[in-house]
Amino acid sequence: MKRLRAVPRWFARRFGYARAICLLLLVGFAALRGSDPAPLQELRLRTFDNFQAFSPRVKSVRPVTIVDIDEKSVADPKLGQWPWPRTRIAEIIDRLTRLGAVVIAFDVVFAEPDRLNPAIAAETFPNLDEATREKLRLLPSNDQVLADALRRSRIVLGETGSNEVRAELDKTLPVTGVATIGPPADDFMESYSGLLRNVAVIEHAASGRGLFTIPPERDGIIRRVPMILQAQDTTMLSLSFEMLRVVTGADTVLIRTDMGGITGLRLGGFEIPTDRRGRIWVHYADHDPSIYVSAIDVLEGRVPPEKIARKLVLIGPSAIGLNDIKTTPVNPTMPGVEVHAQVLETVLTNSILSPPFWGLSAEFFAAVILGLLVIVFAPQLGAVTLVLVGGLFASALFGVSWYAYTQHRLLLDFTYPMVSTTAIYLTLIFASFVREQSQRRQIRSAFGQYLSPALVEQLAHSPEKLVLGGEEREMTIMFSDVRGFTTISESYKHDPQGLTKLMNRFLTPLTNAILARKGTIDKYMGDAIMAFWNAPLDDIGHHRNACEAALDMLDRVDELNRAREQEAKDGGHVYIPINIGIGLNTGICVVGNLGSDQRFDYSVLGDSVNLASRLEGQSKEYGFSIIVGSQTALAVKDKLAILELDFIMVKGKTEPEVIYAIAGREDVMYSERFQLLRNLTIEMLAAYRGRDWDEALAAIARGRKKDEAKELAKLFDLYEARIRDYQQNPPPPDWNGAHALTSK
Repeated sequence: MKRLRAVPRWFARRFGYARAICLLLLVGFAALRGSDPAPLQELRLRTFDNFQAFSPRVKSVRPVTIVDIDEKSVADPKLGQWPWPRTRIAEIIDRLTRLGAVVIAFDVVFAEPDRLNPAIAAETFPNLDEATREKLRLLPSNDQVLADALRRSRIVLGETGSNEVRAELDKTLPVTGVATIGPPADDFMESYSGLLRNVAVIEHAASGRGLFTIPPERDGIIRRVPMILQAQDTTMLSLSFEMLRVVTGADTVLIRTDMGGITGLRLGGFEIPTDRRGRIWVHYADHDPSIYVSAIDVLEGRVPPEKIARKLVLIGPSAIGLNDIKTTPVNPTMPGVEVHAQVLETVLTNSILSPPFWGLSAEFFAAVILGLLVIVFAPQLGAVTLVLVGGLFASALFGVSWYAYTQHRLLLDFTYPMVSTTAIYLTLIFASFVREQSQRRQIRSAFGQYLSPALVEQLAHSPEKLVLGGEEREMTIMFSDVRGFTTISESYKHDPQGLTKLMNRFLTPLTNAILARKGTIDKYMGDAIMAFWNAPLDDIGHHRNACEAALDMLDRVDELNRAREQEAKDGGHVYIPINIGIGLNTGICVVGNLGSDQRFDYSVLGDSVNLASRLEGQSKEYGFSIIVGSQTALAVKDKLAILELDFIMVKGKTEPEVIYAIAGREDVMYSERFQLLRNLTIEMLAAYRGRDWDEALAAIARGRKKDEAKELAKLFDLYEARIRDYQQNPPPPDWNGAHALTSK
């Protein structure tokens, strides 16, 4: 027992359990191909259907003509509804014979005497005198008229196999001789216990009789048509095969068999390969209206002679209501009579499709070889290489199969080796996925104690990123901070736990607002938050998402303040509202794993980051909660209420920056109040930058009189103080309107 248990452990160490499972799977697929279950057959058949749909047989000759029992014919008063009087059918036969038809076959059965036979009319028509009745009784029957026409031509009558109807066997009819080379073929043929025949007088006059029964496959599609069948314990030929027998004048059909079933048929000069049940795989062409002629046109003599001369003629229905519509790989609604025509064309042009005798072996070995290659090499190849190699093999399998079909009319199945190999490949992928999940859990456990959760998750998905470095990309950066946090913290000097709870209560909704707008939290710095957009995931709308997140943060702070105010009233303690300032800026930054060799974090660096931090610090100076840089503002100016504030030179920078305030969303942008605020600031800034100090002060004075402009009070105070200073100490001649900040 110990030795037996050691074998799997040794194999697993040497090759891995995934490969062992795949080897078992490969053996299972080999057994599956041997049993050939219905789903596998269905996949193979559908593949060959698509081959025919994409590349149907191209007609070079048209040896068959169809005399169509169509809507036009049944609507003509000379013929009327089906079935027609047999005398009319006799006229059609005579006309076709005179036009030079080689053989004529009926895809209909005359199972009952004509209801318009004169003798029947003599007994059933009312108001006839006895002399007229006697004359009718002396006339030949319509069936006899048709039989006489049959004797003047070469006619093959159609019969149908049935398991419900069993006609009396007529032993006087001639029987086609059947010889078999090999084991008996009876057990392999399509078999019917009964047979629906024509009336005896017609049957005896015909040159041949064939079964037009075409059993559909499981899905109702006619792919393979039996050429030889068993009906009422008699071996019979199909309608199309019987037509060939009559044309060649052969009395005997040779059946070749082996232990697996029927392999082929020989008739005169025709060698016809079949499947084990005596069926040929029809090579369909597209529906061809040119081979059809209307029955009424034949009767009226309107058919060109070349349409009939030296042709094999089939007479059958396509009219609606006669229910002879078949589904084929190239056409879902092909008249049944055309299927017989397609069979004849396939045989006469030597276009029969057939699986090669070596096909099963080739499919099996392809599946085994490709499966083994995947098992051996897939775990060692990269994903891209594996996809490319897999695509190459799949293309090769398809190409060989397609070439065999188009060039040699061979049906070689590529789906079985492809399905087998794909299943093995997916099993290996699943095993790799399970293994990677285990590795990720190990990485989270190993690094989660001392690295940021964001980096740990990134490392879990891409361990190769455990290196220093970053990438340049345009990003929007946010800094937010609490105004007057010192005062708030002093109120909790005897309750530090309460301050901690307040910060958690404050930071949680703000964090959720940032994450809901696709932001990434960089870090928390006490009461401050740093976040960024457009990394690590791409976000083409990062400008607006950042601004919307800032507005959401203000809304959530308002909600928190209302709740705290009510709590203060209920608890009888002092309420100090929380107010925040937010700075946003957009620009090119470096983002990635930044830090030292021993410890690093996923963060962002760049001049745009520094400016965002400076803008957050200026929010209290200008009296607006959200201050943004020009690139951010210009990206959202048509979506949000943007108000220009100043042209500043940040400490440590040489390039000035226009800064803006975000006053609200789109509803605010279109409000009269905001339009007033914007006009006031535009008017004031224009005068200020034009050094028209008196007009600038006058604009501020007009603004202070507006109740709607109370939000601009702090901005007015700031500019009024600057202007008073400039009146005493004018700026230099090259002053461009920029104001240099003296603090960070």
